[in-house]
Amino acid sequence: MNKKYLIQALILNFSLSWILALTTKLFGIPFTGINAVIVGIFYMFIPALSVFILSKFFWKIPLKNWGVKKPQNKIVFLAILFPYLVAALSIGVSLLFPGIKFQPQMEGMIAKLGANLPPESLVAMKDQISSLGGLLPLIILGQSILAGLTVNAVAAFGEEYFWRGFLLKQFKKLGWLKSSLIIGFIWGLWHAPLILQGHNYPEHPVAGVFMMIVWCMLLSFSMIYFTVRTKSVFTAAWFHGILNASAGFGLLWISNASDLLVGVTGLSGFISLLILNLILFFIDKKSSHQVDSLLNEY
Repeated sequence: MNKKYLIQALILNFSLSWILALTTKLFGIPFTGINAVIVGIFYMFIPALSVFILSKFFWKIPLKNWGVKKPQNKIVFLAILFPYLVAALSIGVSLLFPGIKFQPQMEGMIAKLGANLPPESLVAMKDQISSLGGLLPLIILGQSILAGLTVNAVAAFGEEYFWRGFLLKQFKKLGWLKSSLIIGFIWGLWHAPLILQGHNYPEHPVAGVFMMIVWCMLLSFSMIYFTVRTKSVFTAAWFHGILNASAGFGLLWISNASDLLVGVTGLSGFISLLILNLILFFIDKKSSHQVDSLLNEY
C-alpha cells in the first residue's frame, strides 16, 4: 500500500464527484429521467479520471498498472452470469416476504410508472406486455446483455479502474475479506450524494445511504473474486455493466413494495448476495489456487 497515492486518489475522486453532485443540486437539476442518466455517466467516469490524472502527470506510473490486461481465465463468463443469478435469486427471496406476490403482467411496475404516464400510453404498455407474453423476458434479457457488455461496461470501467483496479492494488495485502469490506465501504460512501438525491432508494434517501454502503460491501466480495481470478479489471467492468443492466429484473415481476425491501439493492438483494458469496467462499476453499494467494499476483 502506498499511503500517499491512496490519500491523493481518494481526495481527488471524492472532491470531483461530490462537487459534481452538489453543483447539480445547487442548480436545481432533478436527479430523474435523462438528467439522472447524464449526471450518472459523468459521475461514473470521475474515479478513472482521478487515477488517470495522478498516474500520468504526478506519479509517472503506467496506466496499465491498475489491472488493465486481457482476462486470464474463462471464469469471466461466470462473472457475466453472476449478476443475473443475484437478480433471479432476489425475486425468489422477495416472494418470501409477507404481501409480496409474483406478477407476470408486471402490474406493480406499471402502477409505479402510471403516475408519470398519460392514460393512453399506460394502456398501450399493458397491451404490448400482453401481446409479447413469454417473449418479453427473453427480449429484456437480450437487451441487457447487449447493453451490459458494451455501453454499460464502458461507463462501468470509469468506476472499476479505480475500485477494483487502483484501490484493490492498495489493499490486496489485507486479503479477500478485509479488502472487500474496506473497498465496499469507500465505494458505497462515494455514492452518498446521488443516493440523497433519490438514486436507488427514492422513497428512503437517508436510509438509502447506509443501505448502499452495506450493499457495496457485499457486492465487492464477489467482484474482487472474479477480478482476481481473471487478473483483469475488465472483468469487473463487464460484471458492473451487466449488473446495472439487470438490476431492474428484481422489480419487474413482483408487486410494488418498499425499495428497502425488494430488488437487487434491497434486503432481498442483500440476502441473495450473502448466499452467493458464501457459495464462492466454499468453492474458493476447495480450490488449489485460493483468492488470498492470487491477490499477491494481481
